[in-house]
Amino acid sequence: MPKRNRMYDDLAHLWPLISLPEDYADEARYWREAIRDGLGPGRHNVLELGVGGGNNLSHLTSDFDATTVDVSEKMLANSRRLNPSVEHHLGDMRSVRLDSTFDAVLIHDAISYLLTEDDLRATTATVRQHLAPGGLFVTAPDWLRETFVGPRLTQHGPRSADGIELTYVEYVYDPDRYHHRVGIHLLLDGGRRAAGRAILAHDGALPAEDLAAADRRGGF
Repeated sequence: MPKRNRMYDDLAHLWPLISLPEDYADEARYWREAIRDGLGPGRHNVLELGVGGGNNLSHLTSDFDATTVDVSEKMLANSRRLNPSVEHHLGDMRSVRLDSTFDAVLIHDAISYLLTEDDLRATTATVRQHLAPGGLFVTAPDWLRETFVGPRLTQHGPRSADGIELTYVEYVYDPDRYHHRVGIHLLLDGGRRAAGRAILAHDGALPAEDLAAADRRGGF
């Protein structure tokens, strides 16, 4: 696993500004359908490994009983606020062991943080350990060619809370096939750019030349 991302550690309190639960509604329908298709009707119990801020899960808790795991206590705090009925556990998806089995194990895009075959094997072992007989494993790796259409950057925001404003830009990979926010974030304080250009990378990093291009375009 890579070194800890600041976005999930000392800056995790900003997550509700960066990633909104309503943005996950359409995708969560696919997850709900996948569980129903695999397990049939009923209020199944599910385990999500790498729950993060719990946004995707928030659209599933009305249909399923959920337990979650994440390696970041501060991201779990975000999920707890959003999903108060869910049982949350601090742990690494490669090694966590709960004394329970589940009808389904879910790993959202957190699967993309597994960088080696050993990590994948360890996580698969965790999934097997927690799946009931006949259970279902659902995951969604971000696996696409990073062939940016561009330079094509669009600006969104700002969103604000507790005196902090946030603006982000996004790349468009292929507007006819896939639209993906690369979670590049600029923190503003009182409308002024933060010292040192406090740029946070969620799923990627913004090259300096692209930041300069965004400035020339009038973004930020």
